[in-house]
Amino acid sequence: MSTAPAAVRFAPSPTGLLHVGNLRLAVVNWLYARRTGGSFLLRLDDTDEERSRPEYAAAIEADLTWMGLTWDRFARESDRYDRYDAVAAQLKAAGRLYPCYETPEELALKRTSLMSQGRPPIYDRAALRLSDDARAKLEAQGRRPHWRFKLDHTPVEWTDLVRGAVHFEGAALSDPVLIREDGRPLYTLTSVVDDADFAISHVIRGEDHVANTAVQIQIWQALGAAVPTFAHLPLLTDAGGQGLSKRLGSVGVNSLRDEGIEPLALASLLAKLGTSDPIEARPSLEALAAEFDFAKVSRATPKFDPEELVRLNARVLHATPFDAVAGRLEAMGFAGADRIFWETVRPNLSRLDGVAEWWEVTHAPVTPVIEDAAFTAAAAALLPPEPWDEGTWGAWTAAVKNATGAKGKALFLPLRLALTARGHGPELKNLLPLIGRERAVKRLAGETA
Repeated sequence: MSTAPAAVRFAPSPTGLLHVGNLRLAVVNWLYARRTGGSFLLRLDDTDEERSRPEYAAAIEADLTWMGLTWDRFARESDRYDRYDAVAAQLKAAGRLYPCYETPEELALKRTSLMSQGRPPIYDRAALRLSDDARAKLEAQGRRPHWRFKLDHTPVEWTDLVRGAVHFEGAALSDPVLIREDGRPLYTLTSVVDDADFAISHVIRGEDHVANTAVQIQIWQALGAAVPTFAHLPLLTDAGGQGLSKRLGSVGVNSLRDEGIEPLALASLLAKLGTSDPIEARPSLEALAAEFDFAKVSRATPKFDPEELVRLNARVLHATPFDAVAGRLEAMGFAGADRIFWETVRPNLSRLDGVAEWWEVTHAPVTPVIEDAAFTAAAAALLPPEPWDEGTWGAWTAAVKNATGAKGKALFLPLRLALTARGHGPELKNLLPLIGRERAVKRLAGETA
Protein backbone atom coordinates (compact mmCIF):
# COMPACT_ATOMS: atom_id res chain seq x y z
CA MET A 1 0.00 0.00 0.00
CA SER A 2 1.22 3.50 -0.79
CA THR A 3 2.60 5.37 2.18
CA ALA A 4 2.26 8.84 0.64
CA PRO A 5 0.43 11.12 3.10
CA ALA A 6 -3.29 11.05 2.35
CA ALA A 7 -5.70 13.93 2.91
CA VAL A 8 -9.08 12.41 3.76
CA ARG A 9 -12.40 13.68 5.05
CA PHE A 10 -15.39 12.47 6.97
CA ALA A 11 -18.42 14.51 5.90
CA PRO A 12 -21.55 13.63 7.87
CA SER A 13 -24.82 15.53 7.56
CA PRO A 14 -26.00 16.82 10.96
CA THR A 15 -29.55 15.67 10.26
CA GLY A 16 -29.50 12.92 12.87
CA LEU A 17 -27.28 11.01 15.27
CA LEU A 18 -24.38 8.87 14.08
CA HIS A 19 -24.97 5.14 13.78
CA VAL A 20 -22.27 2.50 13.47
CA GLY A 21 -22.57 2.46 9.67
CA ASN A 22 -21.39 6.03 9.21
CA LEU A 23 -19.02 5.78 12.18
CA ARG A 24 -17.29 2.93 10.35
CA LEU A 25 -16.51 5.35 7.52
CA ALA A 26 -15.05 7.81 10.02
CA VAL A 27 -12.89 5.04 11.51
CA VAL A 28 -11.60 3.89 8.12
CA ASN A 29 -10.83 7.44 6.99
CA TRP A 30 -9.03 8.22 10.25
CA LEU A 31 -7.01 5.00 10.21
CA TYR A 32 -5.94 5.56 6.61
CA ALA A 33 -4.87 9.12 7.38
CA ARG A 34 -2.81 7.97 10.36
CA ARG A 35 -1.42 4.96 8.48
CA THR A 36 -0.05 7.25 5.78
CA GLY A 37 0.94 10.16 8.02
CA GLY A 38 -1.72 12.31 6.40
CA SER A 39 -4.58 14.52 7.61
CA PHE A 40 -8.21 13.99 8.62
CA LEU A 41 -10.82 16.66 7.88
CA LEU A 42 -14.17 16.74 9.67
CA ARG A 43 -16.60 18.52 7.37
CA LEU A 44 -20.23 19.03 8.31
CA ASP A 45 -22.40 18.82 5.19
CA ASP A 46 -25.15 20.99 6.61
CA THR A 47 -26.76 22.63 3.58
CA ASP A 48 -29.99 20.69 4.22
CA GLU A 49 -31.28 23.53 6.35
CA GLU A 50 -34.69 21.96 6.96
CA ARG A 51 -33.25 18.90 8.75
CA SER A 52 -29.81 20.00 9.98
CA ARG A 53 -29.71 20.75 13.71
CA PRO A 54 -26.97 22.26 15.92
CA GLU A 55 -27.57 19.53 18.49
CA TYR A 56 -26.83 16.86 15.90
CA ALA A 57 -23.64 18.64 14.88
CA ALA A 58 -22.56 18.79 18.53
CA ALA A 59 -23.41 15.10 18.99
CA ILE A 60 -21.30 14.13 15.96
CA GLU A 61 -18.29 15.97 17.39
CA ALA A 62 -18.89 14.41 20.82
CA ASP A 63 -19.10 10.90 19.34
CA LEU A 64 -15.89 11.30 17.35
CA THR A 65 -14.09 12.76 20.37
CA TRP A 66 -15.25 9.85 22.54
CA MET A 67 -13.90 7.45 19.93
CA GLY A 68 -10.53 9.23 19.88
CA LEU A 69 -10.97 10.21 16.21
CA THR A 70 -9.44 13.65 16.50
CA TRP A 71 -9.53 15.83 13.41
CA ASP A 72 -6.73 17.95 11.96
CA ARG A 73 -9.04 20.32 10.09
CA PHE A 74 -12.67 21.34 10.41
CA ALA A 75 -15.14 22.87 7.96
CA ARG A 76 -18.83 23.61 7.77
CA GLU A 77 -20.57 23.82 4.40
CA SER A 78 -22.99 26.48 5.62
CA ASP A 79 -19.99 28.82 5.96
CA ARG A 80 -19.12 28.42 2.26
CA TYR A 81 -22.20 29.50 0.30
CA ASP A 82 -20.28 32.36 -1.35
CA ARG A 83 -17.75 29.88 -2.65
CA TYR A 84 -20.45 27.62 -4.10
CA ASP A 85 -22.10 30.62 -5.76
CA ALA A 86 -18.79 31.54 -7.38
CA VAL A 87 -18.29 28.01 -8.71
CA ALA A 88 -21.86 27.90 -10.02
CA ALA A 89 -21.25 31.15 -11.87
CA GLN A 90 -18.07 29.68 -13.34
CA LEU A 91 -19.93 26.60 -14.59
CA LYS A 92 -22.76 28.71 -16.02
CA ALA A 93 -20.27 30.84 -17.91
CA ALA A 94 -18.67 27.70 -19.33
CA GLY A 95 -22.05 26.41 -20.52
CA ARG A 96 -21.93 23.42 -18.19
CA LEU A 97 -24.76 24.52 -15.87
CA TYR A 98 -28.14 25.14 -17.46
CA PRO A 99 -31.56 26.19 -16.13
CA CYS A 100 -34.50 23.76 -16.05
CA TYR A 101 -38.10 24.63 -15.29
CA GLU A 102 -39.89 21.31 -14.88
CA THR A 103 -41.88 20.86 -11.68
CA PRO A 104 -41.32 17.78 -9.51
CA GLU A 105 -44.62 16.41 -10.80
CA GLU A 106 -43.59 16.87 -14.43
CA LEU A 107 -40.26 15.17 -13.79
CA ALA A 108 -42.00 12.28 -12.05
CA LEU A 109 -44.25 11.78 -15.07
CA LYS A 110 -41.23 11.73 -17.38
CA ARG A 111 -39.50 9.13 -15.21
CA THR A 112 -42.62 6.97 -15.05
CA SER A 113 -43.07 7.13 -18.82
CA LEU A 114 -39.44 6.16 -19.52
CA MET A 115 -39.49 3.29 -17.05
CA SER A 116 -42.78 1.97 -18.44
CA GLN A 117 -40.99 1.72 -21.80
CA GLY A 118 -38.14 -0.19 -20.21
CA ARG A 119 -35.80 2.77 -20.61
CA PRO A 120 -33.55 4.27 -17.91
CA PRO A 121 -34.95 7.43 -16.27
CA ILE A 122 -32.38 9.79 -17.80
CA TYR A 123 -33.26 13.47 -18.11
CA ASP A 124 -34.06 14.32 -21.74
CA ARG A 125 -32.41 17.76 -21.72
CA ALA A 126 -35.66 19.37 -22.82
CA ALA A 127 -34.61 22.55 -21.05
CA LEU A 128 -31.72 23.03 -23.46
CA ARG A 129 -34.22 23.30 -26.30
CA LEU A 130 -36.20 26.14 -24.72
CA SER A 131 -36.03 29.49 -26.49
CA ASP A 132 -35.33 32.68 -24.61
CA ASP A 133 -38.99 33.62 -25.04
CA ALA A 134 -40.15 30.28 -23.61
CA ARG A 135 -37.90 30.70 -20.58
CA ALA A 136 -39.13 34.26 -20.06
CA LYS A 137 -42.73 33.08 -20.25
CA LEU A 138 -42.14 30.36 -17.66
CA GLU A 139 -40.46 32.82 -15.31
CA ALA A 140 -43.33 35.26 -15.78
CA GLN A 141 -45.60 32.45 -14.56
CA GLY A 142 -43.57 32.30 -11.36
CA ARG A 143 -41.38 29.36 -12.29
CA ARG A 144 -37.87 29.44 -10.87
CA PRO A 145 -35.25 27.22 -12.44
CA HIS A 146 -33.20 24.48 -10.91
CA TRP A 147 -29.81 24.07 -12.55
CA ARG A 148 -28.39 20.90 -14.06
CA PHE A 149 -24.80 20.04 -14.93
CA LYS A 150 -24.37 19.08 -18.57
CA LEU A 151 -22.43 15.84 -18.67
CA ASP A 152 -20.12 14.85 -21.50
CA HIS A 153 -21.36 11.61 -23.03
CA THR A 154 -17.94 10.00 -22.78
CA PRO A 155 -16.88 7.00 -20.68
CA VAL A 156 -16.03 7.64 -17.02
CA GLU A 157 -13.46 5.30 -15.50
CA TRP A 158 -11.44 5.04 -12.33
CA THR A 159 -9.55 2.44 -10.32
CA ASP A 160 -11.26 2.03 -6.97
CA LEU A 161 -9.19 0.89 -3.97
CA VAL A 162 -11.98 -1.53 -3.01
CA ARG A 163 -13.95 -2.24 -6.20
CA GLY A 164 -11.08 -2.25 -8.69
CA ALA A 165 -11.73 -0.98 -12.22
CA VAL A 166 -15.02 0.93 -12.48
CA HIS A 167 -16.57 2.00 -15.79
CA PHE A 168 -19.64 4.09 -16.61
CA GLU A 169 -20.94 5.06 -20.02
CA GLY A 170 -21.48 8.81 -19.95
CA ALA A 171 -24.59 8.53 -22.10
CA ALA A 172 -26.17 6.31 -19.45
CA LEU A 173 -25.90 9.04 -16.81
CA SER A 174 -28.51 11.70 -16.18
CA ASP A 175 -27.50 15.35 -15.91
CA PRO A 176 -27.53 15.98 -12.14
CA VAL A 177 -29.28 18.88 -10.45
CA LEU A 178 -26.63 21.00 -8.69
CA ILE A 179 -28.69 24.05 -7.69
CA ARG A 180 -32.20 24.01 -6.22
CA GLU A 181 -34.98 26.36 -7.29
CA ASP A 182 -34.29 28.48 -4.20
CA GLY A 183 -30.64 28.90 -5.23
CA ARG A 184 -29.15 26.54 -2.66
CA PRO A 185 -26.46 24.11 -3.84
CA LEU A 186 -26.87 20.35 -3.56
CA TYR A 187 -24.42 17.78 -2.22
CA THR A 188 -23.23 16.73 -5.66
CA LEU A 189 -21.72 20.19 -6.16
CA THR A 190 -20.70 21.18 -2.64
CA SER A 191 -18.86 17.93 -2.01
CA VAL A 192 -16.72 18.36 -5.13
CA VAL A 193 -15.95 22.01 -4.39
CA ASP A 194 -14.97 21.22 -0.81
CA ASP A 195 -12.83 18.23 -1.77
CA ALA A 196 -11.05 20.35 -4.37
CA ASP A 197 -10.55 23.37 -2.12
CA PHE A 198 -9.27 21.27 0.80
CA ALA A 199 -7.02 19.22 -1.51
CA ILE A 200 -8.59 15.91 -0.50
CA SER A 201 -6.49 13.17 -2.07
CA HIS A 202 -8.66 10.16 -1.16
CA VAL A 203 -12.44 10.03 -1.00
CA ILE A 204 -13.39 7.05 1.16
CA ARG A 205 -17.15 6.53 1.41
CA GLY A 206 -19.95 4.00 1.04
CA GLU A 207 -20.71 2.12 -2.16
CA ASP A 208 -24.05 3.95 -2.38
CA HIS A 209 -22.01 6.87 -3.78
CA VAL A 210 -20.52 5.00 -6.75
CA ALA A 211 -22.96 6.55 -9.24
CA ASN A 212 -22.35 9.97 -7.66
CA THR A 213 -18.65 9.50 -8.28
CA ALA A 214 -19.19 8.91 -11.99
CA VAL A 215 -20.97 12.26 -12.20
CA GLN A 216 -18.69 14.15 -9.83
CA ILE A 217 -15.53 13.18 -11.69
CA GLN A 218 -16.77 15.28 -14.62
CA ILE A 219 -17.43 18.22 -12.27
CA TRP A 220 -13.86 18.01 -10.93
CA GLN A 221 -12.62 17.98 -14.50
CA ALA A 222 -14.82 20.93 -15.49
CA LEU A 223 -13.34 22.92 -12.59
CA GLY A 224 -9.80 21.99 -13.60
CA ALA A 225 -9.33 20.28 -10.20
CA ALA A 226 -7.36 17.13 -9.45
CA VAL A 227 -9.62 14.06 -9.26
CA PRO A 228 -9.08 12.18 -5.98
CA THR A 229 -8.48 8.48 -5.53
CA PHE A 230 -11.67 6.66 -4.52
CA ALA A 231 -12.49 3.81 -2.16
CA HIS A 232 -16.14 2.73 -1.95
CA LEU A 233 -16.81 0.38 0.95
CA PRO A 234 -19.71 -2.09 1.06
CA LEU A 235 -22.44 -0.79 3.35
CA LEU A 236 -22.72 -2.21 6.83
CA THR A 237 -25.92 -4.06 7.74
CA ASP A 238 -27.29 -5.28 11.05
CA ALA A 239 -27.00 -8.93 12.07
CA GLY A 240 -30.20 -9.71 10.16
CA GLY A 241 -28.92 -8.15 6.93
CA GLN A 242 -31.01 -4.98 7.16
CA GLY A 243 -29.47 -1.63 6.26
CA LEU A 244 -28.61 0.91 8.93
CA SER A 245 -30.17 4.36 9.06
CA LYS A 246 -29.72 7.25 11.46
CA ARG A 247 -33.34 8.19 10.82
CA LEU A 248 -34.44 4.80 12.11
CA GLY A 249 -32.13 4.97 15.11
CA SER A 250 -30.17 1.86 14.11
CA VAL A 251 -27.39 1.07 16.57
CA GLY A 252 -26.70 4.67 17.52
CA VAL A 253 -23.20 5.50 18.73
CA ASN A 254 -24.56 7.48 21.67
CA SER A 255 -26.66 4.51 22.82
CA LEU A 256 -23.64 2.19 22.67
CA ARG A 257 -21.69 4.66 24.78
CA ASP A 258 -24.55 4.84 27.29
CA GLU A 259 -24.62 1.03 27.42
CA GLY A 260 -21.00 0.94 28.55
CA ILE A 261 -19.28 -0.01 25.31
CA GLU A 262 -15.60 0.90 25.22
CA PRO A 263 -14.57 3.05 22.24
CA LEU A 264 -11.59 0.83 21.49
CA ALA A 265 -13.84 -2.23 21.30
CA LEU A 266 -16.10 -0.46 18.83
CA ALA A 267 -13.15 0.78 16.78
CA SER A 268 -11.61 -2.70 16.72
CA LEU A 269 -14.84 -4.19 15.39
CA LEU A 270 -15.54 -1.49 12.80
CA ALA A 271 -11.94 -1.49 11.54
CA LYS A 272 -11.91 -5.25 10.96
CA LEU A 273 -15.44 -5.89 9.70
CA GLY A 274 -15.33 -6.85 6.05
CA THR A 275 -11.56 -7.41 6.03
CA SER A 276 -9.37 -10.50 5.95
CA ASP A 277 -8.01 -9.71 9.41
CA PRO A 278 -9.40 -11.59 12.43
CA ILE A 279 -11.82 -9.57 14.51
CA GLU A 280 -9.95 -9.16 17.77
CA ALA A 281 -9.47 -6.32 20.21
CA ARG A 282 -6.42 -4.21 19.51
CA PRO A 283 -4.52 -2.27 22.20
CA SER A 284 -4.88 1.16 20.56
CA LEU A 285 -6.10 3.11 17.56
CA GLU A 286 -2.47 3.40 16.50
CA ALA A 287 -2.21 -0.40 16.38
CA LEU A 288 -5.32 -0.53 14.20
CA ALA A 289 -3.87 2.13 11.90
CA ALA A 290 -0.61 0.22 11.51
CA GLU A 291 -2.56 -2.84 10.29
CA PHE A 292 -4.92 -1.02 7.94
CA ASP A 293 -4.69 -1.85 4.24
CA PHE A 294 -7.36 -1.52 1.54
CA ALA A 295 -6.02 -4.73 0.01
CA LYS A 296 -7.61 -6.55 2.95
CA VAL A 297 -11.08 -5.07 2.39
CA SER A 298 -13.63 -7.44 0.85
CA ARG A 299 -16.54 -6.48 -1.40
CA ALA A 300 -18.84 -8.77 0.62
CA THR A 301 -21.49 -7.11 2.80
CA PRO A 302 -20.24 -6.90 6.41
CA LYS A 303 -22.72 -7.47 9.25
CA PHE A 304 -22.63 -5.68 12.58
CA ASP A 305 -23.28 -8.17 15.40
CA PRO A 306 -23.88 -6.61 18.85
CA GLU A 307 -22.91 -9.88 20.54
CA GLU A 308 -19.52 -9.75 18.86
CA LEU A 309 -19.12 -6.19 20.11
CA VAL A 310 -19.86 -7.26 23.69
CA ARG A 311 -17.24 -10.01 23.36
CA LEU A 312 -14.65 -7.50 22.19
CA ASN A 313 -15.72 -5.10 24.91
CA ALA A 314 -14.94 -7.71 27.55
CA ARG A 315 -11.53 -8.37 25.99
CA VAL A 316 -10.71 -4.66 26.04
CA LEU A 317 -11.72 -4.30 29.70
CA HIS A 318 -9.76 -7.40 30.70
CA ALA A 319 -6.62 -5.81 29.26
CA THR A 320 -7.24 -2.31 30.65
CA PRO A 321 -4.76 -1.26 33.36
CA PHE A 322 -5.97 0.41 36.53
CA ASP A 323 -4.34 3.74 35.71
CA ALA A 324 -6.43 3.97 32.52
CA VAL A 325 -9.70 3.45 34.37
CA ALA A 326 -9.11 5.00 37.80
CA GLY A 327 -10.63 8.37 36.91
CA ARG A 328 -13.70 6.76 35.39
CA LEU A 329 -14.25 4.60 38.46
CA GLU A 330 -14.07 7.65 40.69
CA ALA A 331 -16.53 9.51 38.46
CA MET A 332 -18.90 6.54 38.74
CA GLY A 333 -18.86 6.83 42.54
CA PHE A 334 -16.26 4.19 43.36
CA ALA A 335 -13.71 6.57 44.81
CA GLY A 336 -12.19 3.89 47.04
CA ALA A 337 -11.53 1.49 44.18
CA ASP A 338 -7.84 0.65 44.01
CA ARG A 339 -5.59 -1.41 41.79
CA ILE A 340 -6.21 -4.61 43.77
CA PHE A 341 -9.99 -4.24 43.49
CA TRP A 342 -9.80 -3.51 39.75
CA GLU A 343 -7.50 -6.43 38.96
CA THR A 344 -9.75 -8.71 41.01
CA VAL A 345 -13.02 -7.87 39.26
CA ARG A 346 -12.05 -6.97 35.69
CA PRO A 347 -11.84 -10.60 34.43
CA ASN A 348 -15.59 -10.83 35.14
CA LEU A 349 -16.64 -7.63 33.38
CA SER A 350 -18.20 -7.30 29.96
CA ARG A 351 -19.08 -3.63 30.59
CA LEU A 352 -17.53 -1.19 33.01
CA ASP A 353 -20.80 -0.62 34.86
CA GLY A 354 -20.54 -4.25 35.97
CA VAL A 355 -18.08 -2.96 38.58
CA ALA A 356 -21.10 -1.90 40.67
CA GLU A 357 -22.05 -5.50 41.39
CA TRP A 358 -18.67 -6.40 42.82
CA TRP A 359 -18.31 -3.11 44.65
CA GLU A 360 -21.52 -4.04 46.45
CA VAL A 361 -20.17 -7.50 47.29
CA THR A 362 -17.00 -6.07 48.82
CA HIS A 363 -18.26 -2.79 50.29
CA ALA A 364 -22.01 -3.02 50.97
CA PRO A 365 -24.43 -5.25 52.87
CA VAL A 366 -25.23 -8.50 51.06
CA THR A 367 -27.89 -11.00 52.03
CA PRO A 368 -26.16 -14.37 51.80
CA VAL A 369 -27.57 -17.53 50.26
CA ILE A 370 -27.21 -20.36 52.78
CA GLU A 371 -27.69 -23.92 51.56
CA ASP A 372 -26.40 -25.73 54.64
CA ALA A 373 -26.26 -23.66 57.83
CA ALA A 374 -24.28 -26.27 59.70
CA PHE A 375 -21.65 -26.40 56.97
CA THR A 376 -21.21 -22.63 56.73
CA ALA A 377 -21.11 -22.32 60.54
CA ALA A 378 -18.33 -24.90 60.63
CA ALA A 379 -16.50 -23.01 57.91
CA ALA A 380 -16.87 -19.72 59.78
CA ALA A 381 -15.27 -21.25 62.85
CA LEU A 382 -12.19 -22.11 60.78
CA LEU A 383 -11.63 -18.63 59.35
CA PRO A 384 -8.07 -17.54 60.18
CA PRO A 385 -7.34 -14.15 61.74
CA GLU A 386 -6.45 -11.21 59.53
CA PRO A 387 -4.40 -9.92 57.74
CA TRP A 388 -5.52 -11.89 54.70
CA ASP A 389 -3.91 -12.27 51.31
CA GLU A 390 -4.45 -14.38 48.21
CA GLY A 391 -3.16 -17.46 50.05
CA THR A 392 -5.87 -17.25 52.73
CA TRP A 393 -8.61 -18.81 50.59
CA GLY A 394 -6.57 -21.93 49.81
CA ALA A 395 -5.51 -22.46 53.41
CA TRP A 396 -9.05 -21.91 54.73
CA THR A 397 -10.81 -24.19 52.23
CA ALA A 398 -8.24 -26.91 52.90
CA ALA A 399 -9.10 -26.71 56.60
CA VAL A 400 -12.83 -26.79 55.85
CA LYS A 401 -12.35 -29.82 53.59
CA ASN A 402 -10.46 -31.69 56.28
CA ALA A 403 -13.07 -30.83 58.90
CA THR A 404 -16.23 -31.54 56.89
CA GLY A 405 -15.15 -33.95 54.16
CA ALA A 406 -16.69 -31.67 51.51
CA LYS A 407 -14.78 -31.28 48.28
CA GLY A 408 -15.11 -29.88 44.78
CA LYS A 409 -18.37 -28.11 44.03
CA ALA A 410 -19.87 -29.22 47.34
CA LEU A 411 -17.08 -27.36 49.11
CA PHE A 412 -16.66 -24.22 47.02
CA LEU A 413 -20.19 -23.35 45.83
CA PRO A 414 -21.84 -23.08 49.30
CA LEU A 415 -19.00 -20.81 50.43
CA ARG A 416 -19.33 -18.60 47.34
CA LEU A 417 -23.11 -18.35 47.77
CA ALA A 418 -22.76 -17.41 51.41
CA LEU A 419 -20.00 -14.87 50.87
CA THR A 420 -21.27 -13.22 47.67
CA ALA A 421 -24.90 -14.39 47.22
CA ARG A 422 -23.85 -15.37 43.67
CA GLY A 423 -22.96 -18.65 42.06
CA HIS A 424 -20.09 -17.27 40.03
CA GLY A 425 -17.73 -14.32 39.96
CA PRO A 426 -14.13 -13.30 40.51
CA GLU A 427 -11.69 -15.76 42.02
CA LEU A 428 -12.39 -15.96 45.74
CA LYS A 429 -8.70 -16.10 46.58
CA ASN A 430 -8.66 -12.43 45.44
CA LEU A 431 -12.18 -11.49 46.48
CA LEU A 432 -12.06 -12.84 50.06
CA PRO A 433 -9.49 -10.30 51.35
CA LEU A 434 -11.63 -7.49 49.92
CA ILE A 435 -14.73 -8.81 51.72
CA GLY A 436 -12.84 -8.94 55.01
CA ARG A 437 -13.20 -11.19 58.04
CA GLU A 438 -15.98 -9.29 59.80
CA ARG A 439 -18.33 -9.43 56.80
CA ALA A 440 -17.35 -13.01 56.01
CA VAL A 441 -18.22 -14.25 59.52
CA LYS A 442 -21.62 -12.58 59.46
CA ARG A 443 -22.49 -13.77 55.96
CA LEU A 444 -21.50 -17.35 56.79
CA ALA A 445 -23.86 -17.11 59.77
CA GLY A 446 -26.68 -16.08 57.41
CA GLU A 447 -26.67 -12.41 58.40
CA THR A 448 -26.92 -9.52 55.95
CA ALA A 449 -23.55 -7.84 56.10
